[in-house]
Amino acid sequence: PTREALVEAVYAAELDDVATSAPALLDAFPPDVALRAWMDRYAAFVATKRGMLDTLRAGWASGRIATATTRERITAALGAILAAGARTGSLRADVAPEDATVMLLGVFVATVGDDTPERTARLLDLVVDALRTRPGPEG
Repeated sequence: PTREALVEAVYAAELDDVATSAPALLDAFPPDVALRAWMDRYAAFVATKRGMLDTLRAGWASGRIATATTRERITAALGAILAAGARTGSLRADVAPEDATVMLLGVFVATVGDDTPERTARLLDLVVDALRTRPGPEG
């Protein structure tokens, strides 16, 4: 019925896509590859959110959109991928999903105004690299 309602519906649909995509990505790829693919989806979500920021701010301020729920859903999806990676030994088991979410948010906050796809991709690659396991001293 309104522009605001349309923006909120798009936001909710894209959040659902990001939040529910982890299992399918884990079915298709090893956990570290699924993590990077999921991060691409999340980056697209953030980019879309930036384009709707003024309208979204009004939704957040009015309580129609709950930012805590958004972060919880993103962290849960990320946690599922990290747990799968910890089970296979491809991703570190000592990183809390909340900490990984903060790392991602840092990438997106740091690139505001300088968010070329190449720079964002490079930074996301660095985050994935930080989350991968390292061989021990003997290997």
